[in-house]
Amino acid sequence: MTNSDGPYKPGGPADATSGGYEPGNNGSQPEQQQFGQRPPESRPDPSGQAVPQQSGYEAQAASGGAGFSTPPRSAKQILQPRDVPPPPKRSRMARNQTVVFLNFLMSLLVFGALAGGAAFWVGKLRFEETGPLTKARTVIIEEGSGLNTIAGKLQSAGIISSDFIFSHGVKAYNAAGDLKAGEYAFKPGMSMRQVMETIRSGKGIVHKVSIPEGLTSFQIMQRLAANDTLEGALPETIPPEGSLMPDTYPFQRGTTRQEIIDQMEKAQQRFINEVWDRRIDGLPVTTPEEMITLASIVEKETGKADERPRVASVFINRLNKGMRLQSDPTIIYGLFGGEGKPKDRPIYRSDIEKETPYNTYVINGLPPTPIANPGRAALEAVANPSRTEDLYFVADGSGGHVFSKTLEEHNANVTRWRAIEKRLQEEAEKAAAEAEKAAAEAEKAAAEAKDAAVKAGEAAAAADGATGDAAAQ
Repeated sequence: MTNSDGPYKPGGPADATSGGYEPGNNGSQPEQQQFGQRPPESRPDPSGQAVPQQSGYEAQAASGGAGFSTPPRSAKQILQPRDVPPPPKRSRMARNQTVVFLNFLMSLLVFGALAGGAAFWVGKLRFEETGPLTKARTVIIEEGSGLNTIAGKLQSAGIISSDFIFSHGVKAYNAAGDLKAGEYAFKPGMSMRQVMETIRSGKGIVHKVSIPEGLTSFQIMQRLAANDTLEGALPETIPPEGSLMPDTYPFQRGTTRQEIIDQMEKAQQRFINEVWDRRIDGLPVTTPEEMITLASIVEKETGKADERPRVASVFINRLNKGMRLQSDPTIIYGLFGGEGKPKDRPIYRSDIEKETPYNTYVINGLPPTPIANPGRAALEAVANPSRTEDLYFVADGSGGHVFSKTLEEHNANVTRWRAIEKRLQEEAEKAAAEAEKAAAEAEKAAAEAKDAAVKAGEAAAAADGATGDAAAQ
């Protein structure tokens, strides 16, 4: 209930004059409002009574219709779109030149970032796609070549499709300073990235130079000089005999001859230190240099690896007994030095008796220096020789040697060897004579075939002439 004298209480029941609705009041309903209009609200008047809040239309109607020119809108009219008011004018700040420039600059940066990202993505795809090469190809990257030079050479060789993309791709991987000189083999279809990684790894084509055991230092220098892949000049001074390790040395294009020599010297010194430390006791050689000298003689005496320890035992036994070594290779080195004996030059008896610093038939003990560059097996044989009592050996005609303890046994072996040598010489002379005879017969047959061809040509020409005469008649 509303007290007419009391204050207004929001949400309380209203009287009939207020237009309010009280639930349960005879089931009456409040008057429906226009769609889109707020319902009238009650407000107290000065007397304390609740006064209903009138709408604009109601207020204008109550005042006699003054200023009421627009009738109420229906729900359909309310749903119709109205005219949109014009946009507000740009502020002075928006029209400022600095702001305009900054906006342009920001737009340019965004566009540039998008374009750069797209270019990077396309370049990455091109950098990793299958390359244009259809056949394997080799390219040499010279020492000191820059990135642009390398890229141009690769494109000219048909290995990559774009030197521009290759150069920028290498820079993107921060590998410009990692590309190594050398000779590289590229497989068909290699991508630019694979090409980069190949040159970056430095794993180029591997060449080899082989140095057989028993060559002199002079002969080794000749081999290095004859190798066209190696670069650089030979040293002015030939390395000492015995200072180079015979072996097969791999290298890449761009390697110098001096670098191979340095490798050989280091390998020899390293192995000599190792084998000298594990030598047996009681050897007549007291220094590594003497071990190398004796190993060089063993190396020149036999080419069979399994014989070297026994040949070494013969020389060690002779040194221990104070006997001369009497080694034929020392005669040759004393006469011809590191250049070696000519193949057609035999050893004469006068050579055996000729005094040279290396001829072990006339000097006691070891020569002053090695006579060749011994290999690992010969050095190992001297440091750890066979345990024998042998003092002599001679060739057996099969590439090996026969050994003996006494001079009598040795002389008998020499006699057998002389007979074998004589038989081998006779067989060689017979084979040479047969070869000469076969060559003469082949030459004769070729001459007869030539004469037959000439006669056949003459007969054909005569036949052609006869045919022409008959046609003319």
